[in-house]
Amino acid sequence: MNEEELNSLIGKYYNGESTEDEEKTLRAYFSGDTVSEGYECEKEIFSFYMASGDIPEPSPGFEERIVAGFDASNEKRGLKNIRRYIVPILSTAAGILLLTASYFFFVQRGEHPDSFSDPEIAYTETMKILFDVSSQLNRGAQSLQPVSKINKMKVKSFQTINNSAILVEKNLKSLNYLQNAEISDRVPFRKK
Repeated sequence: MNEEELNSLIGKYYNGESTEDEEKTLRAYFSGDTVSEGYECEKEIFSFYMASGDIPEPSPGFEERIVAGFDASNEKRGLKNIRRYIVPILSTAAGILLLTASYFFFVQRGEHPDSFSDPEIAYTETMKILFDVSSQLNRGAQSLQPVSKINKMKVKSFQTINNSAILVEKNLKSLNYLQNAEISDRVPFRKK
């Protein structure tokens, strides 16, 4: 087979325009031992196809099963569309029902008659409640006094530690001065 005819058949094969006879010719050519230079890849492709064998024909009813699968998928999609509309409607209805029920519940309970008709009694009761709240707050403030004592002790402790550190620093300076004086006494004077 010449190279021009081979290129034409390969082009038809890759474009899906080749006939069965042309494909048999290509298989026969590439199953041989000698292949033109530059067509080694096609030889591997056709040898793979020949080694894998023929593709079996689909079983009877194959197309009908595929169509039935598409139909079942469309039915499920239809249920999802229905669900998409029903869920928000039911949620809205439940919210309205909840709001209506809570309105009636709170309106019934919210109307309390005035418990004191005499303003002096109301004033004394208010003063009694405010005095009770004030005493509770004062008791809470008194329980915090030990915390303030702890804070004062912390400040005093830090002052003591700081004073000790200053004293140690002064003593180290005097020791350093003495040590420098000893070193200078040991070194003899040099003559220039």
